[in-house]
Amino acid sequence: MKRLLLLFVLLPLGLAAQPQRLQLVLCIGQSNMAGRGPLDAAARDTLPGVFLFNAEGRFEPAAGPLNRYSSVRKELGMQRVGPAGSFAVAFAAATGRPVGLVVNARGGTSIDEWAGPQGRLLDSAMVRLRAAQEWGEVVAVLWHQGEADARHPERYEARLRELVGRLRAELGNPRLPFVFGEIARWNWTGRPEGPAPFNAMLRALRLPWSVCVSSEGLCPMKDETDPHFAAASQRELGARYAAALLQLQSENQPVKTF
Repeated sequence: MKRLLLLFVLLPLGLAAQPQRLQLVLCIGQSNMAGRGPLDAAARDTLPGVFLFNAEGRFEPAAGPLNRYSSVRKELGMQRVGPAGSFAVAFAAATGRPVGLVVNARGGTSIDEWAGPQGRLLDSAMVRLRAAQEWGEVVAVLWHQGEADARHPERYEARLRELVGRLRAELGNPRLPFVFGEIARWNWTGRPEGPAPFNAMLRALRLPWSVCVSSEGLCPMKDETDPHFAAASQRELGARYAAALLQLQSENQPVKTF
């Protein structure tokens, strides 16, 4: 029955004459993944070739805000433009197959709330992802998080490795692509060193079947005291995520940096 419901959604959009398996992508992290760029008309439009896993356990045509159905989100008014939408549009267009997004981010969270003994946020995301697997295969995980941990790059790597290892073990895919992004490069931290040591750690990470996406040239939502990307920069970040994943898939290389 659930697959028939998806078919009824797909058919009016001309995406399939038969039920199509979706390319499932889990999008997790903190506020930039949840989306803080202001919503505009384009963000509220239906995204071509993209479907969003909703609170009723079904896929619907995707429109912003994409973190609206997150089981761990903050209030709905805080969910705005993130990188997931532009990523999914570019990835669907490049692959010629519809994308099913499971977006389950929460602003203000540290990696300790995702990985390790306190990793309840990943537990919640995995419940939704497992339910979504009825309609497709998980092709990647997108991760954008770190603002809450920027003071401690030296301990972040071990936690991130733990997170990736758990995702791959639970999904039964040791080569599951994991795409992660740098945090904002301007000095929103108020510390002399700013976020540079943290981003350097991310770029130097050697995680198999992973890729780090650059935040170079992106702009703040408000000013340089704000760690959040503007809507246009969120869309650019999403496009970089798509390019990175496509390159990773085509070259089948364990480590690259974009």
